[in-house]
Amino acid sequence: MSSQAQDALLSVRGVETYYGKIIALRGVDMDVHRGEIVTLIGANGAGKSTLMMTICGTPQARRGSIHYDGQDITTMPTHEIMRRGIAQSPEGRRIFPRMTVLENLQMGAQLVDPRHFRDDLDKVYALFPRLRERAAQRGGTLSGGEQQMLAIGRALMSRPKLLLLDEPSLGLAPLIVKQIFGAVLELNRTEGLTVFLVEQNAFHALKLAHRGYVMVNGRITMSGTGAELLKRDEVRAAYLEGGVH
Repeated sequence: MSSQAQDALLSVRGVETYYGKIIALRGVDMDVHRGEIVTLIGANGAGKSTLMMTICGTPQARRGSIHYDGQDITTMPTHEIMRRGIAQSPEGRRIFPRMTVLENLQMGAQLVDPRHFRDDLDKVYALFPRLRERAAQRGGTLSGGEQQMLAIGRALMSRPKLLLLDEPSLGLAPLIVKQIFGAVLELNRTEGLTVFLVEQNAFHALKLAHRGYVMVNGRITMSGTGAELLKRDEVRAAYLEGGVH
């Protein structure tokens, strides 16, 4: 491993992932360092969510390696990877719709010392006050924005070192997107939480991120700081023209 990869909390090298005989990721290299917000942008179907799922072990990479916190997790089962301090807020939220908000948050805390539960719950409620108001309400009756807050809150209850966010702005009103991204930034600034963000909303994602990568057809085609990528003509033409500025 290179020294840069050794310094990273998450290091992806030469990863190829397949669905049957169809290749979805083509030799992906990527690093996420401690305390960073790193974003991966790209068009729908570019392979962004596949990379995040591959990091979590389903599907597993057929070639290449994934190292997290100094350990090779490439062939580990998903539950073992999650026990090591990775939490995911998946695309589509995937909360437990029949459970209350509080019960969903309790599910997120399954793998950590129960002595932390009350403090961690208060932190999530401080970050998303709406969840405190809705604590006894079933998850399936929440608005889309509230469900996204709950999905992130549930992930935070596991006390992750690395938070994976898959399309957190999808289908949400601009004001709610601003709240969600504001909460992510606050977590990073105040707690030093490391975040890997997969997003179609390139403008908001690159403004938020320390560094970013661009994926096209399963390959990383560009990388740089968020500010650098925002200025690139190719990025502006492909992902920002006509978008929210």
